Amino acid sequence: MVVLDLFSGAGGLSEGFFRQGATFVGHVEVDNYACQTLKTRKAYWKLRKQNKLDIYYDYLLNKISNTELLRLANIDEEHEIINKAISEDTMNDIYKNISINIKRNKVKKIDVIIGGPPCQAYSIVGRARMKESVKNDHRNFLYKFYVQFLEKYKPKIFVFENVPGLKTAGNGEYYRHLQIALENAGYHLEEQEMVASDYGVLQTRKRIIIVGIRKRKNQKNFPKVIFSKIILDKDITVNDVLRDLPFTLPGNKIEGENLYVENTNKYLELSHIREKDFNILTQHETRPHNDRDREIYQEAIIAWDERKERLCYSELSRRRPDLCTHKNKTTFTNRFNVIKSDQKASHTILAHMAMDGHYYIHPDIKQLRSLSIREAARLQSFPDDFYFEGPRTSIFRQIGNAVPPKMAEQIAKKITDLL
Repeated sequence: MVVLDLFSGAGGLSEGFFRQGATFVGHVEVDNYACQTLKTRKAYWKLRKQNKLDIYYDYLLNKISNTELLRLANIDEEHEIINKAISEDTMNDIYKNISINIKRNKVKKIDVIIGGPPCQAYSIVGRARMKESVKNDHRNFLYKFYVQFLEKYKPKIFVFENVPGLKTAGNGEYYRHLQIALENAGYHLEEQEMVASDYGVLQTRKRIIIVGIRKRKNQKNFPKVIFSKIILDKDITVNDVLRDLPFTLPGNKIEGENLYVENTNKYLELSHIREKDFNILTQHETRPHNDRDREIYQEAIIAWDERKERLCYSELSRRRPDLCTHKNKTTFTNRFNVIKSDQKASHTILAHMAMDGHYYIHPDIKQLRSLSIREAARLQSFPDDFYFEGPRTSIFRQIGNAVPPKMAEQIAKKITDLL
């Protein structure tokens, strides 16, 4: 399966296709830190194929540099990971890089194109924040470049991923134009709204997936695209994602070997988050919090543990006015939210987590902090051996923008069957 990945982000969607043995002829991504993450992950998959993962583990343990890792894994940084914005000005350069990768991998053509344009302009939260400016946001029209890649490479199948808000943005105008453009490019469309918790991810994240199947002459019948759901054991809860990680406090970082406080469990193994023999913890790193925020976190945890209620900011301002600094007490009153460890799935991990951690409070009242990088990654089903590059803020953004790898794996399995 030869794959081209557009608008790659940190590689959540491509991770699912790596697991199906895909050969990639390019990952195209504008964000520099996300591209560094993609290079590191590409090194993992190359070294794994060569039975040389000890080199990758040396990197996780800070025994070798990232430069040395990429050299030993023979990563062509310029061509394999294409760090460019997709635009009229860059298309020819991107095509050239893809051609180099096609020749280097000794393949003839691309079977599958995957990816989805940035979703801020389509998401309901993004539209509320951007207000009138959303109408002129260039990201509304990035799908046109996606269509150009389809027209040039004519893959057998494509996977277009985005937020459910895509269907209502611009009163549905963008979605109608997208459908018409994809069909005119020669594809039969199958659309499905996926909830991550149906596919082995302990999170209620929703995504629209459009699968395009290239039409053959006079073809009338097409396979129905249904992704296989994963039914988890009834006793699995969000706590299974968190409980083997060590106790920590705000502004702390824990990394190294033999630091897990429990053996792995059946959910972590099933989701490929932590395999039985893997014992290297990285990026269990928390952001700092001031004392006032930690007191609010305590109130939020008590509200959930004792009353199963979400902390309301307006109510808090009446009971504890000393803790409330926001003048606005009528909107965004739900700005504080606890990860419910006793539930089957957490609320959605969003890129906004890069701005503050109030919406992602760890459930342990003794810790009084927001989620660490590793905890957020786990709730997105990223494996513990997946290393994110860049500063903490960028990493949280990469995690929040990603397709959960376990859900991506189910998508990739179906695409493999279709091919």
